[in-house]
Amino acid sequence: MTASQQSTISADMLRTLWTQFRQSKQHAHLPEASLIADKNSTAMFNLAGMQQIIPYLSGKEHPLGKRLYNIQKCVRTNDIDEVGDATHLTMFEMMGNRSLGDYFKKESIQWSREFLTSKERL
Repeated sequence: MTASQQSTISADMLRTLWTQFRQSKQHAHLPEASLIADKNSTAMFNLAGMQQIIPYLSGKEHPLGKRLYNIQKCVRTNDIDEVGDATHLTMFEMMGNRSLGDYFKKESIQWSREFLTSKERL
């Protein structure tokens, strides 16, 4: 794809499209957690969008169901010594889809490809 063929969308539009797509796949919205991890966590900050569902990965039922999605602010720490130049940031938003024993890699990959390549969305 050439630069002239690429579509440009705003961050707000990307969030809206992500939300609509995940809801069309029967995912429930998992509200964003605080950037600072809660006192029950062993982490100081939320480093990934899935951190708040860790207690449910062992089979405990989540009150919102088995299919979840979220957009979570996360702190980046793996290269914190490099922060401040043009390519290293301290925070990002992770857009995630979560399956708690409902579907696996095959479906996740298919849906991710569908989201990224569907022309109807834009």
